[in-house]
Amino acid sequence: MEEEIVRIAKKFDKMVSKKCTDGALDLLKELKNMSITLELLQSTRIGMSVNALRKQSNEEEVIMLSKSLIKSWKKLLDNSEQRGKEKSSNNPTPASSKESSSTKKNDAPKPSPPRMTRFPPLPVTTDSVRTKCREMLIAALQTDGDHVVIGSDCELLAAQIEDVVYREVQNTDMKYKNRIRSRIANLKDSKNPDLRKNVLCGVITPEQIAVMSCEEMASNELKEMRKAMTKAAIQEHQMAKTGGTQTDLFSCGKCKKKNCTYTQVQTRSADEPMTTFVVCNECGNRWKFC
Repeated sequence: MEEEIVRIAKKFDKMVSKKCTDGALDLLKELKNMSITLELLQSTRIGMSVNALRKQSNEEEVIMLSKSLIKSWKKLLDNSEQRGKEKSSNNPTPASSKESSSTKKNDAPKPSPPRMTRFPPLPVTTDSVRTKCREMLIAALQTDGDHVVIGSDCELLAAQIEDVVYREVQNTDMKYKNRIRSRIANLKDSKNPDLRKNVLCGVITPEQIAVMSCEEMASNELKEMRKAMTKAAIQEHQMAKTGGTQTDLFSCGKCKKKNCTYTQVQTRSADEPMTTFVVCNECGNRWKFC
């Protein structure tokens, strides 16, 4: 059953990454008919996959069935905690009457075991590198305090982002570290607040931000700048390819010589005159006439 649940979870993850939930309803019905235990929930992380699918889908039936499954799995967690409390209260530690009477007054109450307050639960790791990366991702998500207004769980988001990166890279080598650094730098970028807000709001899922390229994460301003640089590079390539025409009609502003080569390129609309690019063959100075 564990292999079957893992198979379904992987299909859900693909649907979320492709933003297409076709066929999700049948898979959810399969899950509903399975006897899923708390151990299977924790080992397969199926709760995370179903929760991500619920946020991505626009189908009402898929959303309702996802919520129903998550609610039933949440009861497993609550029941497990309740059984733990009852067991501890019904089986007190044996001790003599003298010891119990003296320790009741002097000993401080023992802290209760930590409660599982999240669903789906956090992906677990004991690796120090992965833990540090999660802490840095949390700090990046909390930049400017947007998470307080939106009400996002930065600890859960950071753990999910790091977990997706680790599962893809399979280790914590330089490729893993560079991928994490890239996410952190873009999430903290003061000139690109929309990326961080979209992650906090769930518009961009942890699965998506974990695999996005630098170009995809860039701000609109940077995208326009890159577009302009690409256009200029294309024009320069066209000039170099055509070679241009040698002339002595232009005088170089630097060396004052008239040994030049010019090329005309249509950079504006068809009814506008062509732009003339001039290169000095003596010193390499470049300029243009519109």
